[in-house]
Amino acid sequence: MLMAKGKLIVFEGLDGSGKGTQIRLLAEKLRVRGVKVYETAEPTQSSTGGIVRDALAGLTPRTAYELSAMFLADRIFHNVNPKNGIAKYIEEGVTVICDRYYYSSFAYQGIDADLDWVMGLNLDCREIMRPDMCIFLDVDTKECDERISSGRLSREIYENVQAQEKIRRRFFEVFDRLKDRENIRIIDASGDAEKISQEILKIYNEIGEK
Repeated sequence: MLMAKGKLIVFEGLDGSGKGTQIRLLAEKLRVRGVKVYETAEPTQSSTGGIVRDALAGLTPRTAYELSAMFLADRIFHNVNPKNGIAKYIEEGVTVICDRYYYSSFAYQGIDADLDWVMGLNLDCREIMRPDMCIFLDVDTKECDERISSGRLSREIYENVQAQEKIRRRFFEVFDRLKDRENIRIIDASGDAEKISQEILKIYNEIGEK
């Protein structure tokens, strides 16, 4: 009997939208059910991911085109590396929950680089898996900014209200483009964390047994 493949669930949202909290809560709920779960994030902990993080921190300035290409390289590694790549876990029947994926490249780098170019790099790459579901946590930009201010000692290059407003608009433009091709769910994530988690679990149930 063939082993059932795992699922790839991606969480997206503005900085400060609560992705880390909701990923943790979903993983806990799934593990209680006996589902094998692997939590991961982009950029990865690889050497390429380190270069990306330096750029996001403002330590090494990069253009949007450079960042797009570096994220692409890191994402390919994230998928195919034989030790802890997404494809490996999926084949082993493990559900992978990822904090950010190519939607973030579209929304973040897509505000300064050509959006069609950024999307093509990722969507046309055979080594990058398509998620079974993308969950977008929608929170007002000002609320996100307040969360960042109260929880961080420093900010990354995109973590300001002006940039986040542009990025939020770009996310919704991207989701509109992909609405007939990908399973994208948008959730109001400004309320109680546990209630939001229960809503996410109901959405997961739609694909969890397939």
